[in-house]
Amino acid sequence: MAPINIPLDALTSRLNLSSFSENVRSQSVSTRFANLRPISEFFDLKRLSKPNGFGDIQSRINYNLGYFSSNYLVVASMLGVYSLITNVTLLFDIVFLTGGVYAIRKLDGRDLELGFARLTPSQQWMGLLIIGVPLTLYASIFGTALWLIGAIGVSIFSHASFMDKPIDTAFSEEAV
Repeated sequence: MAPINIPLDALTSRLNLSSFSENVRSQSVSTRFANLRPISEFFDLKRLSKPNGFGDIQSRINYNLGYFSSNYLVVASMLGVYSLITNVTLLFDIVFLTGGVYAIRKLDGRDLELGFARLTPSQQWMGLLIIGVPLTLYASIFGTALWLIGAIGVSIFSHASFMDKPIDTAFSEEAV
């Protein structure tokens, strides 16, 4: 079965975000955080205004996603950390699964010798799977993921659509 491949251009073509997607792909993490805008500029209340229509929303989102992309990455990371802190069961499950994978790989294919049993690597992986999957479902990973997608989408797109462009940028676009 072939893997599902969804091109990012198909998702971003509606909002004309192709330049944004190329910018995200080409930057490393260190250069991404070097572009972090000051918090006073990110929360500039003087630039908040109601957009005139869908065209204005589209141009604001296109500009602000490129201009504040590092800040939006920080907002998304903070919401991810918040979702893990508030869902302790999921945090425990992630730590449990990461520790289990690390411990099984640390054995390097050897059997695990317990006082009463000898477990082969396939039995170890199966035990981790049998414990980890129900615990992940109990931790409501799908609900947390959907909440995270919604919270990130609402916070980023509402900021990007209500934050007006700087005046010098607006004049430079009209001159072209």
